[in-house]
Amino acid sequence: MELILLEKVTNLGDPGDLVNVKSGYARNFLVPSGKAIYANEENKLEYEKRKKELNKAEEERISKAKEIAEKTVKIKIEIPVTVSEEGTLYGSVGTREIAEAILKEGVEIEKSAIRLPGGALKDLGEFQVDIEFHPEVIETVSVSIVSQE
Repeated sequence: MELILLEKVTNLGDPGDLVNVKSGYARNFLVPSGKAIYANEENKLEYEKRKKELNKAEEERISKAKEIAEKTVKIKIEIPVTVSEEGTLYGSVGTREIAEAILKEGVEIEKSAIRLPGGALKDLGEFQVDIEFHPEVIETVSVSIVSQE
């Protein structure tokens, strides 16, 4: 299915790109979330008219993402967890717990922006976690998992 992207989509393209995707991805995610429109003649003409406006909106999203990234990189993220007598975690620390810890510091981010390629964190210590504020703005933050007293 052919679509015109209205904003940058990771691993797909930039605003204005004409892309071919599977119909389910288009119907269920890209079109309903406003990231793309169907590539018919009418929409192609409409896009050409709105091109400058869409590019300006994309630049604003990037600058806003950079501002939030600067705030987030400066904060120290420490997550206290309960541990057994052997020092192992009861459960694990996932994106929800990391997002909540960042929110306590006054910065709100979506938990879907947090990248944990190895899955949930299951050990005590300090970990480097990538946060995708925008497909062009990805920052690494340090997350400390400490034993709760």
